[in-house]
Amino acid sequence: MIKLDPANIDMGGIKEAAELIDAGALVAFPTETVYGIACRARSDSLGRLDRVKGRSAQKRFTLHIAQPSNVDTYVPTMKIIARKLIRNAWPGPVTIVFELQRRDIDIQRKKLEPDVFESLYKNGSIGIRCPDHPVATALLGQTLNPVVAPSANLTGHSPAVNGEQVLRRLSGRIDMLLDAGPSQYGVNSTVVKMSKKGLEILRPGVCSKERLRTLSKVKFLFVCTGNTCRSPMAEGFCKKYLAEKLHAHIDELDQIGYTVDSAGVIGSVGFPASPQAVVACAAKGVDLGAHRNKGLSEKLIEESDFIYVMEPAHREKVLAIVPSAAGRCLLLEENGRVLDPIGHPQSFYDSCAEQIQKAVTERIDELAI
Repeated sequence: MIKLDPANIDMGGIKEAAELIDAGALVAFPTETVYGIACRARSDSLGRLDRVKGRSAQKRFTLHIAQPSNVDTYVPTMKIIARKLIRNAWPGPVTIVFELQRRDIDIQRKKLEPDVFESLYKNGSIGIRCPDHPVATALLGQTLNPVVAPSANLTGHSPAVNGEQVLRRLSGRIDMLLDAGPSQYGVNSTVVKMSKKGLEILRPGVCSKERLRTLSKVKFLFVCTGNTCRSPMAEGFCKKYLAEKLHAHIDELDQIGYTVDSAGVIGSVGFPASPQAVVACAAKGVDLGAHRNKGLSEKLIEESDFIYVMEPAHREKVLAIVPSAAGRCLLLEENGRVLDPIGHPQSFYDSCAEQIQKAVTERIDELAI
């Protein structure tokens, strides 16, 4: 047993523990939720871990990583909702189950050693956690092998939340204990799976479903001048296309994890979409009848992950309010602008709608939805 101070970690003890893990040993260590048992992701070590915990060999293990960026080593392609959840929730008490596409599974099978691949990927998916504890981060950063870490307990018993509980339950069964005092939460991480139908809780834990939905929600914002023609059309086409890609109804988008909004830079409020815009969109299956315009605000910009504007002047307005939005504020029409149809005949509105629909489709197709 090695006692560690989380505020002043002895790296000598950490390196000793990492070497043991790489050699096939089992090391108990603290996380912010409960204590875990670190084990290299190889079949011989995992077989011993199963015997120690008294659990079925068919039960899957969760990979633990030191830094959020390490996830890209194991998940080549990621949905934007999962990417946002990682950005907001890791390091932290959330385990994410990623469903990989067949081509990504093939990539991982070729990239990883067969024993490691078979240990980590089950039924085309992998569970990954990035703990928020300095000892866990240091330990996982030192190991040369991928590490799984189920809770430090026998199957059917509550997980250990401090070193004393680990010793009482696992003394003589594991090789080392890194004792850094009690865990912060004393409750398991929440296990969540990200699918096309939204966020699914596989195991309740520290974070509630509502909290995770808030942390993972992706928000699109379309901006024009008055929010009565171009940006409402873009909002409508975006909702329609997202629903089609996700095989869902437009009313389900928020539940699945997507919000689409629009605003105008001149700040007027409460006016409906122009009659010509309503007609142009109706011809393409989009209903703007309930739209009421609103002005661009700092809050709208700050909350949005993707901001698309109709003209360079609109981008200047956005960045004047929130300069840090530069990286997520783009022209909707990549190679030009969407001209304002105000004052033009219906045919101009129809052409404008066609241009916006095409541009929205191209922008959404750039993203991993």
